[in-house]
Formats: sequence, structure tokens, C-alpha cells
Amino acid sequence: MSNAGSRPVIPRLRIGLIVAPRFTLSAFANFVDVLRLAADEGDRSRPIRCEWRILSPDRRALRSSAGIEVQPDGPLRQPEAYDYIAVVGGLLGTGAELGPDYLAFLREARDKGVPLVGICTGAFILHKAGLMEGYRCCVSWFHHEDFLDQFGGLTPVSDQIFVVDRDRLTCSGGVSSAHLAAFLVDRHVGKAEAQKSLHIMIIDEAQTEEKPQPGLPLELATSDPMVRRALLLMRQRLTSPMRMDDLARMLKVSRRTLERRFTEALGLSPAEAALKVRLSHSRMLLRRAEASITEIATETGFCDASHFTRSFVKEAGMTPSHYRDHARRV
Repeated sequence: MSNAGSRPVIPRLRIGLIVAPRFTLSAFANFVDVLRLAADEGDRSRPIRCEWRILSPDRRALRSSAGIEVQPDGPLRQPEAYDYIAVVGGLLGTGAELGPDYLAFLREARDKGVPLVGICTGAFILHKAGLMEGYRCCVSWFHHEDFLDQFGGLTPVSDQIFVVDRDRLTCSGGVSSAHLAAFLVDRHVGKAEAQKSLHIMIIDEAQTEEKPQPGLPLELATSDPMVRRALLLMRQRLTSPMRMDDLARMLKVSRRTLERRFTEALGLSPAEAALKVRLSHSRMLLRRAEASITEIATETGFCDASHFTRSFVKEAGMTPSHYRDHARRV
């Protein structure tokens, strides 16, 4: 491979990509686009500094959850030819799994010391293949309960955008895939190339792995890392809200310290903030879902529809039904 007639340039970062059936297109595209933009000068897309290949046992097109297909361009051979093998996960609960050829290839990569990357629900695939034992992994807060259901006794990290644990790297999907790719570019190619990629993608700056996942009400924005972590734990347990003593224990602080930090950061008690988180999620469900008021009450941790309605009216000034009707008219 050459750069405009100059002497050959060896890519500093080579990644083999495996995509699951009905893979998440945004996570795939964000990850690859960072590599593409870092690989060449400007926006010319030549794979000079970075190289990426979609690997498959055959040449059949691979369909994403959005219906858009990608074409494989490499066989499942010689994992040691890559610096990383990355798995892009897809929709959960569809019954579509990676075939035995893929799993054998991933285990061969592990045996040869090639680091493995789980993108979006790729962490589920790596766990099912027995490739994450003893490792921490990142899962989107949205899939936190799904992970617990599938892997009893394992608690994923759902309050960070990505996790690097030795030779296992996992991220929550979406834009976090771009940040994980930028981390790899920074590590192997250079910080300037990583920043260039993100800036062209209109992403202000690279985020470290400790950056909390988004999805909380704007009024609960805070720079206090402990309060952010507490809020995300609340978000992950909407159906069965945590007792404040249990929350403080998980955060390894006293309840008094927890309450003081919330008051300083938000002017709210932890219980008041938790209620806001649940009501914010209920508003989203009312706008988007066809579920009944009773079902939404259950999903957001209220004991019954009456309790939910009283809390909602106090917060929003109207009943959940009126809110839904108004939201559908605008």
C-alpha cells in the first residue's frame, strides 16, 4: 500500500470486524468512520494509517437492523494479522446468533493473544462465547437488565461509555463507538489523528472511558461524578427503585454523605431526584409507547396507576392521559 507514489506505508492500526445478524448500524458506522478519517489526510478515505476489514465465512451480504447491508471483504482466517478483532452486536431477542465458524475464529483470536472488542451488544456475544470471564465489560444502561437476565451473577458497567480491561474493550454503542475507536487511534496512530476524526464528525472532543452514559433529564445535569453515577444507577433500576441505604452502600458512602452531595449538586434529595428520573422516563413512554397507564406505572416503579397519576400531576400539572393526548397533537 502506498501514499501518492511515496514509499509503502504500513498501517499502524488493523482491525478485523465481525458483525452480528441485524447489527446496529450507528455503532458500526461511528466506529468505522473514526478509523476512515484517521487513516488518510483530509477526507480522502484511503486506508493508509488504519486498515479495517469485515470478516465472514462467505461472501453473502450482512444485513443491519436498519435493513442496510454491508459486503464482507475478508475471510475468517489468521486473526493474528489484526491488532484487534471487533464484534458489532445487533438486536437482542431476535434469535439470530453468530454461527460456529465465527465463534471458533473468536476463540482462536483469544488463544493467539489478539485483543477483542465488543461494540454495542457485542459484549453479549463475547460473554456467550465464554470470552469475557474475569473481565469487566460495558453495557448500555438500556440493556443492563437484559444482561443480568442472561448472565446471572455478572454485573456489567452501565455508567461509563466504554471500558478497557486489559485485552478486552467494550462500549455501550451509538456515539460511544466513536469514542472507543478514537481511543484506539490515539493509542496506535496519534492524538492528532483521533481528534481530527471526531472534529470532522462534529464531536467536540474525545471522551475518556469514565464519561457517564447519557439519558438523564437535563435538569439533573451535574459535574459531581458520584451524583452522576447514582443517577445512572437509579435509571438502570426503574422498575424496582432502590432504597437510599442500598444506593449509598453501592457507592461506598454513607447515606448522609449521599444526601449532602445531592443537595450540593442538585438542590434535591436522592429520593426527589430518583422520582424525577422515573417521571422523565414515564413521559418518554407516554410519547412513544402504546402501553396503558397501568403498564407504564409498573415499568417506572410505581405501586399502582393511582400513585403514578398523583405523582405525575404534581410534577407536570396534568394527568398522564392528558399529557399523552397533548404530545400526540403537537
